[in-house]
Amino acid sequence: MQREDDFPVRRRGIAHLTDGELHRLFWDLTDRVVEPLVELARTHTSPSIERSVLLRMGFSSLEAKAIVEGCAERHLLGKGAGHVVLRVAKVKGIDYREAGRELAAGQLWDVAEKAFIHMAGVRL
Repeated sequence: MQREDDFPVRRRGIAHLTDGELHRLFWDLTDRVVEPLVELARTHTSPSIERSVLLRMGFSSLEAKAIVEGCAERHLLGKGAGHVVLRVAKVKGIDYREAGRELAAGQLWDVAEKAFIHMAGVRL
């Protein structure tokens, strides 16, 4: 079975557009298609994504794993594990690497919980 060529019919709505207008239309439509994916990425995370962020911050895979597990246990993962580390570092007045290492060692979680307790949606 061969598909009937309907290009002339489908082209009618855009035949009058210039190359510049076609270019803008293409990118406008692309933005509309991708927008839900961007929003999903902005509002959702996973332990794997959070470990990846921590690895890029310079933590070892073992440290990253421990920090992400600690965040998940305390319902802080949605805030971002890197954000948790940075917030703890700021509250304690220490380097973020030191804060992360202490979180990985099971310390400073009370500071992390208190730092985020005022934020909506955090269940402690």
